[in-house]
Amino acid sequence: MIGPVQQWNRVTQLTGIHYPLFQGGMAWVAEARLAAAVSNGGGLGIIAAANVPPDLLDQQLRLVRQLTTRPFGVNIMLLSPTANEAIELAAEHRVPVVTTGAGMPGKVIERLKPLGTVVIPVIASVAHAERVAKQGADAVIAEGLESGGHIGEITTFALVPQVVDAVSIPVIAAGGIADGRGIAAAFALGAEGVQVGTRFVCAEECHAHPRYKEMILKASDRSTVVTGRSTGHPVRSLKNKLTHRFDELERSGASVEEVEALGSGKLRAAVMDGDVEWGSVMSGQCAGMIREIAPAAVLVRRLFEEAAAACGRLGSLENPLQQLGKEVPR
Repeated sequence: MIGPVQQWNRVTQLTGIHYPLFQGGMAWVAEARLAAAVSNGGGLGIIAAANVPPDLLDQQLRLVRQLTTRPFGVNIMLLSPTANEAIELAAEHRVPVVTTGAGMPGKVIERLKPLGTVVIPVIASVAHAERVAKQGADAVIAEGLESGGHIGEITTFALVPQVVDAVSIPVIAAGGIADGRGIAAAFALGAEGVQVGTRFVCAEECHAHPRYKEMILKASDRSTVVTGRSTGHPVRSLKNKLTHRFDELERSGASVEEVEALGSGKLRAAVMDGDVEWGSVMSGQCAGMIREIAPAAVLVRRLFEEAAAACGRLGSLENPLQQLGKEVPR
């Protein structure tokens, strides 16, 4: 367990967490035990509501309260058929933080902010960030296309500073962050926090099937691929027989319905059943940086130790930059 909360910046002040780090709300992966472990380690653990039946989500919310006294969150996918039930459960359980995806968060903000819930949408463009800020979002998670699962069109490195410049609320960077160097880079771009997903799949407390974790551990820099572009909802995952079949279908001009049918239930098959050939092994491009399984609290602490070291190395730039300034012709 960590010590008293450090009020580093607006993200820690807003959420009451120790480190300005969110664990990604990954469907079928992000459940109560992982969320509690991340929260106990000083970050913000997040439970994925996704398409989880309301009774099961209710159980998860009761369990996380038993496992941690620290702030936690719930991610609500707004296009899910169970989104309205998830919103009401978040209200009933007074969930401290709710992140949203796949839609505009107006109804979430209207229902939950009066109850004291902090509402933070995931966005993939400046226009989206500006819209949710006007609706009353407390902060935004700017997620680049390097992330696993459903992705946008802009890289994290390009997206984050443009969103920072466009809105006055805090910006949390996401997409491709798996170590302290990524955190340091995110803060250099103007972010006040980070969201980390794929790295926490390989946390000891994560219940993802061992074969899913092993596939991430064996990944390289070019192991992920994007499928489903023809549907308008592209997904990044690790290459396997399923992604090859997606590619064949899309190249042949298959209908959106055929492509979507191929992906139905495949994430659960990978996460829960360990089918890493025909299941959807969603993962960010940072998978090639992950080489071990460790406790979530260790990962959180290590990420910020690495970030501090990375920031320390910036000191070596001071003299060369000063010298360069002297050498520039006037």
